[in-house]
Order: sequence, then C-alpha cells, then structure tokens
Amino acid sequence: MSQPSTARPVRIARARHYLMCRPTYFDVSYSINPWMEPDKPTDNGVAVLQWERLVNLLLGLGHRVDQIDPIAGLPDMVFAANGATMVDGQVLSARFRHPQRQQEGPAYAAWFSAQGYPVRTAEHINEGEGDFLLTPTALLAGTGFRTDPAAHTEVARLFGCRVQTLTLVDPRFYHLDTALAVLDGDEIMYYPAAFSPASQQVLRELYPTAIVADDHDALVFGLNAVSDGRHVLLAPQATTLIERLWARGFVPIGVDLSELLKSGGSAKCCTLELRPRAGA
Repeated sequence: MSQPSTARPVRIARARHYLMCRPTYFDVSYSINPWMEPDKPTDNGVAVLQWERLVNLLLGLGHRVDQIDPIAGLPDMVFAANGATMVDGQVLSARFRHPQRQQEGPAYAAWFSAQGYPVRTAEHINEGEGDFLLTPTALLAGTGFRTDPAAHTEVARLFGCRVQTLTLVDPRFYHLDTALAVLDGDEIMYYPAAFSPASQQVLRELYPTAIVADDHDALVFGLNAVSDGRHVLLAPQATTLIERLWARGFVPIGVDLSELLKSGGSAKCCTLELRPRAGA
C-alpha cells in the first residue's frame, strides 16, 4: 500500500502592484480601537524604518510599489489598505466611520483619479481593503465595527462579484484583515474567535482546510499579512502561523512593524493592492 505524500506543495509567486504611504506623520494622538493608547510614546523614526523595510522586501520580491504623498494631520494614512478597494480597474472610495480618518478617503480617491482610474464615491461607510478581501470565488466582506453591511451590496453591484458577509465580534479585530488573510487562491488563514458563531460556521464550510491561528499569533497581528501566493510577509512573533505556513509550502518572511501596531496595524494594513483591468 502506498504511503500518503508528505511533500510540501509547490507555491508560485505572482507579481503584485501595491499603493503605500510613508508614515511621515505617524503618531497615536487619538484612540479609535483598543490598540491605540495616546498616553504611550511612539517613535516616528522607528515607524519609518520598519515601513521602509516592508517596502524593500516587497520590491526585492519583484513587486511594484507606488506611493501616495502623506498629509499632515492624518497620522493613520500609512494604513493604505483602508483607503479604497480596486477590482478590475474600478475603484470604490473609502468612507471612514470615525471623523479622525474621514479626510483619508478623498485623498486616496484623488490619487486614483489622477492615475486615470474610474472612482466611484461610496454611498455607505466602508474602510476599503480593511474589510474587503478578494478571492477568486468571492469578495470576503467584514462588518461589525467599521464597514456598514449596506456597503457589501454596494461592492457586489459595482464589481459584479459574489460577496460573502463575515461579522466581527471582538473589538481588537475591528477590520477583517486583522483576523483573516488570503494566501493563495481560495486558501486562507483566520482566527475563529474574532467572528460571530454564524460566520465561524460559514468559514468552516467554505474553507475546511484553512490555517487556523491561535490566540497568541492573532494578538501579535500575524493575520495582518501580505501574500503573493508563495511569500507571506507577517509579524515574526507569529511563530505557530509561520510553522504552519512552511508546512503548506509557503515561504513566511518576518517583518517587524511593532511601532505601527501601536495604532492597530501591520503589513496588510500598509498595502493597498492595485488590480487593473485584465489586459490593461
């Protein structure tokens, strides 16, 4: 009788195109999530150095990185993933829930317009790729703390894709991309306790072979990761996730963004994927 294969799957990286924003004005001067403690000191210089390492890693892996100019008074603009959602060359602007971040939406929309992309101004509150994660078969859409459920219908109508609503219940995981990452195709990793019981059931049914994060790896933001289908950039402290990624054939790369975590963000929060129309 033949023995089951123990060979690691062969993963293929795909070149990506990201928009990012230098944390020139990064600071924790207000609190809109449990991670943000304005009384604790932040080091802007360290934040910039950590962010630059993330950029250099992405460039070194063959990806393209464009940059939007940071704006004084918008310390969270570094979290580019929240700025918009782009699918097949179409852009839905972000419309932030909290007033401290609301000017970021128009700033990102202006950048996309200047590049010649059609931009639709959002009708409903949504926080971009913070709550919208694209897979080949569905757009996974978070709600519970930031993005309105009505925005899920809006993105389905604009992008013409199937949308799967997922409800977040733990305020520490206030955006979908803090509790779930798309790795390759329909392969994901996620933290069950961040989701409502009904959403946990949906995830188990849709992704029975998903990598499941433990408490520790979720709380160091190991799921706020960037994957090109082979390489996965994530918090180096997420040791169990790193082991599980290796076992699945991925190449995990630790990137320390601990200074940005003081505002509740890590690698994925810093990267907004640009998806032009096929053939463009």
